[in-house]
Amino acid sequence: MAKGLREIRNRIRSVTNTGQITRAMQLVASSKMRRAQDAATSGRPYAVLLSRILATALRGLDLSGEFTHPLIQERPVKTRGIVVIATDKGLCGGLNSNLFRFLNKTVPAGTPAKFFTVGKKATQFVARTKRELVADFSVSDHVNFSEVRPIGEYLIREYLAGTIDTIEIVLSQFKNTIVQTPMISTLVPLGNLEERMRAQFAAQGAKSEFRLAEDDREMAFAPDAKTILEGLPALFFKQSLHQAILEAKASEQSARMVAMKAATDNAKSLVESLSLEYNKARQAAITNEINELAASNAG
Repeated sequence: MAKGLREIRNRIRSVTNTGQITRAMQLVASSKMRRAQDAATSGRPYAVLLSRILATALRGLDLSGEFTHPLIQERPVKTRGIVVIATDKGLCGGLNSNLFRFLNKTVPAGTPAKFFTVGKKATQFVARTKRELVADFSVSDHVNFSEVRPIGEYLIREYLAGTIDTIEIVLSQFKNTIVQTPMISTLVPLGNLEERMRAQFAAQGAKSEFRLAEDDREMAFAPDAKTILEGLPALFFKQSLHQAILEAKASEQSARMVAMKAATDNAKSLVESLSLEYNKARQAAITNEINELAASNAG
C-alpha cells in the first residue's frame, strides 16, 4: 500500500509541475495574443483604404491603353504559387492540423503548384507531403513590415519571371479568440478588388459587407499617374501579405492561449482527482493498520 501511495504522490507532483508550466505558457500567450490581435485589427482599415485608393485610381484610367501592369493583368494559369502561413512552434491546439487539412482539400497533391512557406510547421508539412518547396521564410512575433517586404519582393520577382502564374495565400484567418478559420485568397493578379475584399471581410467575421465606394472626383497625380500607379499594385500586394501574416499571428497566439488554458484546467482537474484517490488510499491504509492492531491485541 505504501508503494501505491508513493506512486500517486509522484503523479500528483508531476501533474502539478506540468500545470505550472502550462499556466506560465498561458500567461505568456495571453500577453502576446493581445498584442497580435491589436496589430491585426488595427491593420484592417489601412488595407481597406489602400484597396479603395487603388480601385479608384484604376477606374480613372483606360487600362487597355493608357496604363497596364503585370500584377493586374490576368494570364493563363499553368503553375500556381501558394504561400502557406503557419506557426514556428506547436502547442496551439488544432490550428496547424486544421490548416493543413484545408490545404490538402483545396490544393490536392499533384496540382501544378510551387510552394512558399512562412513558419517552420508549414515548411515541414510541404516537405513531408513531397510538394515542390521553392523558398521558406520566418518572421518574428512582432511581424514588422520590414520583415515582410523582402518576402513580397521575392514573390513578385518569381511572378514576373513567369515561374508562377498566381500568388495565393493559405492561412488561418483570425475571427476572434476562439475561432480561427482556414482560408485561401488570391493576391496576384489583383483582379476584382471588391470581390476579394468582400471574401476577406466574410472570413474575418465582419458584420457588414465590403463595398468599394464610387468616387467620380477628378484625380490629380504628382509627379504623374503612370509613375504613381506603377508602384501602387506592388505596395498593395506587400501590404496585403503583411496583413495576412498579422492575421495568422493573431490566430496562432489566440489558439495557443486557449490550448494552454485547457491544459492548465485539465491538470487542475487531474490533481483534484488524484488527491481524492490518494486520500482514499491513505484512509484505507490507516483502516487496515487499525484492524491489524486490533486483531493482534485480541490474539
